[in-house]
Amino acid sequence: MPSRKKLFLIIGAPGSGKTTDAELIAQQNDLITHYSTGDMLRAEVATQSKLGLEIDQYISKGLIVPIDVAIKTITNAIKNAPTDIIIIDGYPRSMEQLNTLDEYLNSDTFLELCSVIEVHVNEETARDRVLGRNRGADDNNEVFDNRMKVYMEPLADIQAFYSAKNLLHVISGESTIEEIVHEMGSFINSKI
Repeated sequence: MPSRKKLFLIIGAPGSGKTTDAELIAQQNDLITHYSTGDMLRAEVATQSKLGLEIDQYISKGLIVPIDVAIKTITNAIKNAPTDIIIIDGYPRSMEQLNTLDEYLNSDTFLELCSVIEVHVNEETARDRVLGRNRGADDNNEVFDNRMKVYMEPLADIQAFYSAKNLLHVISGESTIEEIVHEMGSFINSKI
């Protein structure tokens, strides 16, 4: 029987550093593959495919991509991952996404959710980082406010759900990248 793939989810506000943290951890460990939901969706947009154009209608406004599109993108990535340990950041961003993933995990015996790591930063830090990085057209105050609101609305419910399953692990995103990556990496290694 093939070994079960181990999944780690990383959530955090826009600008919390979750994508950078996860990228660095994957670079330091050959057994880990990292996917950013945002990057997966942006890559699809860049192909100008029908799916990509549909996704662009949402992310260009800072809105959540429909559940069927997001889950299709994510489950494809997991199935095709070259390693048995996978980190996905930026998911789930709503209770609907959480429930859809939970159903998928319950039906797929080859995938185990090991932990949901929340990178916690205050709003001021998050805003400074997002507006400072100027990564794309969506990095402005108005879109940031929208994305922050979209992130915060379901957060308490998401935290409660994973806390009840003893899967939520919160780390501070206010310290240096090196410190955060060290803390997160050590935690992930302790689970695998």
